[in-house]
Amino acid sequence: MEYTIDNIEEVKFNHQEPIQIRFNDVDVLGHVNNGIQLNYFDYGKVKYFQTLKQKQIDWHDSELVIVNLNVDFCCPIFMGDDIVVKTKVYSIGKKSLKLLQVLYDEKSKQVKSICHCVMCGFDVKTSTSVLISDEWKQLIRSFEKNI
Repeated sequence: MEYTIDNIEEVKFNHQEPIQIRFNDVDVLGHVNNGIQLNYFDYGKVKYFQTLKQKQIDWHDSELVIVNLNVDFCCPIFMGDDIVVKTKVYSIGKKSLKLLQVLYDEKSKQVKSICHCVMCGFDVKTSTSVLISDEWKQLIRSFEKNI
């Protein structure tokens, strides 16, 4: 399913993290630069997977890598906004999974941007795609409950 600004409110997210907006995140127009928002989404992914594993993840021995990223920038983010990044895996295949993330302003109740991300299983030692491990699948299904 493709999630857009029109149906994103229907999604139940089980994970969210607050975002600290820093002075250097803001561009000359007074809003958070779109490129910086990708860092916020990455932070959300890291915290999501750490929550699932219940420990720090050694990304040098990573089992998942990003292979596609699409972002809809809906509204600008400003320094005083109260932003959280919400993250959800909504589909798991044999070698890939799909994540949905939103940057959301808790004060204004506005969706600021929406990110669709595809990650695939990856073997760091051989630099090749691999099946997503049963461990990851079980952790995700247990956490999300509806996939």
